[in-house]
Amino acid sequence: MDYIAEGFITALKLLARGDPETYSAFFTTLRVSSISILASMVMGIPLGFALGYYSFPGKRQIRAVVDTLLALPTVVVGLFVYALVTRRGPLGILGLLFTIPGIAVAQTILILPIVISLTATAVSNLDVRFRRTVSTLGAGSKRTALTAIYESRFGVLAAAVTAYGRVIGEVGVSMMIGGNIKWHTRTITTAIALETGKGQFAMGIALGLVLLLLAFVVNWILQIVRRVR
Repeated sequence: MDYIAEGFITALKLLARGDPETYSAFFTTLRVSSISILASMVMGIPLGFALGYYSFPGKRQIRAVVDTLLALPTVVVGLFVYALVTRRGPLGILGLLFTIPGIAVAQTILILPIVISLTATAVSNLDVRFRRTVSTLGAGSKRTALTAIYESRFGVLAAAVTAYGRVIGEVGVSMMIGGNIKWHTRTITTAIALETGKGQFAMGIALGLVLLLLAFVVNWILQIVRRVR
């Protein structure tokens, strides 16, 4: 067990002295995850709201497909996106393979069902008397819909945090699309896998601590937002 304690001590030293490899992976992860979460929220919130708020033919079937995609394996997403962005693929001309935007595109596809499904759940769980009450107060259909979004805001925030947690801990997509290129597309998770495989246990622990810290910060921010009414 001594090597574990030594690993933690060395990890703290790496973080304290600002090890460039550690912080390079951190900032790459932060950049990629921020792009993908913003893109998924921009697309997922309107789609999730429509799925949870309105009634239309095929709604149940669409919801079943979205919920099924929650368990979409990351390697399947990586394989699909790789086939599209490789030089021989239909989007190869865009040069997205082994780039941060390429990873962000794949991660957006991965977490989009999470945002859609949890947003739809938050909206559909509003009190059944909600629309009637808002209508009696003189609100039109547009104002009622906007009020529904506001009332379900904490559920939407939970969707964002859940999606962010999935994306910062993702390995398969980042490895396949990014190529784990040092100083360029290497994220925290791919660096952990690489360094641990090389026997660099301390570096793996250091990166793991950074990843845990990032997850705690995101959840801490959510708790603060929830307290602000």
